[in-house]
Amino acid sequence: MRYSVFSLIREGLTGHAGWPRAWRNPDPKPAYDAVVIGGGGHGLATAYYLAKEHGMTRIAVLEKGWIGGGNSGRNTTIIRSNYLFDESAAIYNHALNLWKGLGRELNFNIMMSHRGVLNLAHDEHEGRQLKRRVEANRLNGVDAEWLDARQVKEFCPVINISQQIRYPVMGATLQRSGGVNRHDAVVWGYARAADAMGVDIVQQCEVTGIRVEAGAVTGVETTRGFIRTPKVACVTAGHTSVIAAMVGLKLPIQSHPLQALVSEPIKPLVPCVIMSNAVHVYVSQSDKGELVIGAGIDAHNSYTQRGSIDIIEHQMASLCELLPVVSRLKMMRQWGGIVDTCPDASPIISKTPVKGFYINGGWGTGGWKATPGSGHVFAWTVAKDEPHPIAAPFALERFYTGALVAEHGAAAVAH
Repeated sequence: MRYSVFSLIREGLTGHAGWPRAWRNPDPKPAYDAVVIGGGGHGLATAYYLAKEHGMTRIAVLEKGWIGGGNSGRNTTIIRSNYLFDESAAIYNHALNLWKGLGRELNFNIMMSHRGVLNLAHDEHEGRQLKRRVEANRLNGVDAEWLDARQVKEFCPVINISQQIRYPVMGATLQRSGGVNRHDAVVWGYARAADAMGVDIVQQCEVTGIRVEAGAVTGVETTRGFIRTPKVACVTAGHTSVIAAMVGLKLPIQSHPLQALVSEPIKPLVPCVIMSNAVHVYVSQSDKGELVIGAGIDAHNSYTQRGSIDIIEHQMASLCELLPVVSRLKMMRQWGGIVDTCPDASPIISKTPVKGFYINGGWGTGGWKATPGSGHVFAWTVAKDEPHPIAAPFALERFYTGALVAEHGAAAVAH
């Protein structure tokens, strides 16, 4: 059923008894043309575009838990594309352009809000770096502008721009097209649209091994039996290296906890997304009125979905300095995800030396904003067995050719 105001009225008059399931709950088939491991936003987007753009409908998405239960449900939903280098700007802006029409395409309200993203500068040197990024963004067609401290205050009145604090606000970059959306709505929208094209979404189905014969993938071992397939697409975020090890690949990836928390709901206060690398905090406000607050990754390696107390303490101190008005707010809940980071703070979207095994991972703290673009270019790579032009710079080969895409400055705390 297509969602519309007419279907809503019709179902409202009949007690909402006629709504069909948004997607099926099928048992896995013995064989597929391709298997996507990971039922998060990137994995479901990959399956959707494989079906929509490349006509591959004999596809399974295998998720060991429930769809959206990993990093897709544990992020802060920030969308932006103001990265420094050409390669990064291309893929993140590709994603941003897809975000703009994704709700209509999926026939699902993803609650996309282009409210703007501020990246604050707290000293002269940081200001120079951010101004350089503004000019690089403009050259790549990314909307970006520089605001001085007074203009920052006008755009976001709640920010403290006093010059007497330890890290005074000197200015900020602004990407007006950036913003936030609703993570579970995106997952459900992709799942519903992929399912409608015949994709099997199999939950509670953990991949325990991958069979390789003569250097090529032949299938996957799961907790629900063996599935034959010539193509396996790994889209498992913090567990990318674990899945890659099943085919004998050792990746330049480390997994870290990344945590965030939300406050009690309050009336509208923060009109945009605020980010600061120097004091290491970022904040936006949800539609329910909660402040969504995050910081950087925990330094230690871990597969736990929780973080350490010192990160929370640090980000709370930073938030109170930037927004003194929230200093007495109560925090309601905290959560953590597992981020997989590469040495150059850029992702891996690539074929591998094992024929039929493909990797989409290493997104670090920037995965959510890339979701539709990531799925779109990765589906091309899987279907055609060759890199999409936008994804080509993020191939595995860059780690031995030296052609790295070093985005530490533009990634940093700005998730």
